[in-house]
Amino acid sequence: MSSNENHFITHWQVQAALGEVVDIIGDAESLPRWWPSVYLQVRVLEPGDSNGIGRRVGLYTKGWLPYTLRWSFRVTESNSPHGFTLVAEGDFVGRGIWAFKQKGECVDITYDWKIEAEKPLLKRLSFVMKPLFALNHRWAMARGEESLRLELERRHTPAAARRSISAPPPATPSHPFRWFVYVLGFHGKGG
Repeated sequence: MSSNENHFITHWQVQAALGEVVDIIGDAESLPRWWPSVYLQVRVLEPGDSNGIGRRVGLYTKGWLPYTLRWSFRVTESNSPHGFTLVAEGDFVGRGIWAFKQKGECVDITYDWKIEAEKPLLKRLSFVMKPLFALNHRWAMARGEESLRLELERRHTPAAARRSISAPPPATPSHPFRWFVYVLGFHGKGG
């Protein structure tokens, strides 16, 4: 594995119906609403076919660390409703595979993400920073699982009672100084 190549496998399990999870995760444009700690902006660039194959999505994202990424993905395979494969380009180059399986009242979710960091700063520092990149990915995916659970709760709660559900975790600051202040604990919400 090259110094800027990373391979992450994430497992989630949520109480939901398979179709509901597929609808939420498959709706790229809604990511900034329910997973705002990672997805800052999302735009569908090409719609793809009726199964989503060929759909191209542009993203502006971040994790816990104080940098942002611009990248896009194209859906290259669909095994609806059991998952799909995407190919990434931009600050990330690689592929991601989402897999969904109904198990009783729960859905098992696996995300297999194999990428190379192409953003110049990340590429140059990856030989030293690889453990931090892995931590950053685990943080982002943990926020995703938490945010998905909150989104499912919102969908299952009558409209009048939804105000009692916590907002999804916000993004951390992107500016290094503001991020450092945030990490030290002198912060409000996100930023």
